[in-house]
Amino acid sequence: MKSKILRGTALDGQIRIFIADTTSLVEKAKDIHQSSPVATAALGRVLTATSILGVMLKGDRHKITTRIHGQGPIGTMIATSNASGNVKGYVTNPQVMVESSTPGKLNVGGAVGKSGEITVIKDLGLKNPYIGNYPLVSGEIGEDFAAYFMYSEQQPSAVGLGVTIDKDYTIKSAGGFIIQILPETDDNVAFILEERIKEAGSVSKLIENSKDGKEIMYQLLEGLHPKVLEEYEIDYICDCNRERFEKALISLGTQELRSLIEDDHGAELQCHFCNKKYQFSEENLEALIEEAINTDN
Repeated sequence: MKSKILRGTALDGQIRIFIADTTSLVEKAKDIHQSSPVATAALGRVLTATSILGVMLKGDRHKITTRIHGQGPIGTMIATSNASGNVKGYVTNPQVMVESSTPGKLNVGGAVGKSGEITVIKDLGLKNPYIGNYPLVSGEIGEDFAAYFMYSEQQPSAVGLGVTIDKDYTIKSAGGFIIQILPETDDNVAFILEERIKEAGSVSKLIENSKDGKEIMYQLLEGLHPKVLEEYEIDYICDCNRERFEKALISLGTQELRSLIEDDHGAELQCHFCNKKYQFSEENLEALIEEAINTDN
């Protein structure tokens, strides 16, 4: 089944909600990176949140990138989404293994760490991107995104993210939700939402046991007049190509390109997001040197 995001509203626009089922998307990411269960759970949460942030964007060509670095053994996690919610991402150490203090529960916080920050970069087609950041709260990802929204964007938000991995290491369920309320909304509404979320329990179980995002939305927003606005099909898609890597090589400068020719007799570059490799022969590099010289002149 394809991954999807549902966008909805309640209380005449005072509440907006995004619910994502990213099970197939996270499975695809796991297969690409051959990641350990805890790395899959951590990256899956980041991919889900970043995909939702993507569909929040207004322009078709807008993009958003999230970076989480908590100085834990997993290293840095990066995910990028476009306005359609299609996302890609990677972790520095995808094979990380961390002991769990709770039986049957992956220690995502221990793998990520919390001595760092979450950074959100919005490319809105302007001269400079918007960059916001906030210190990590727990390394559990959902709480960290909620804190970012509250203190960096002054937007009260409930964020739930989860990934459940089966005994055969396939993704049993993955997804999450982001619920945001307008600042002037009655405090009692926030209390009701908090209680509903507590009653709903584990996010991954909620997704596993529900037919679709509508069912989850009605469960979380019962009595608040929820309304479905739109539903998106999303996927893990890497848009890398040879031209981008050529530009990256040209940016190294002619001296560095000549060193690659003399010392390595070529170059091999690999995309972090999809692991695809691009080969550049000596002749390819010579042509790039010529292009760099012509550009400078």
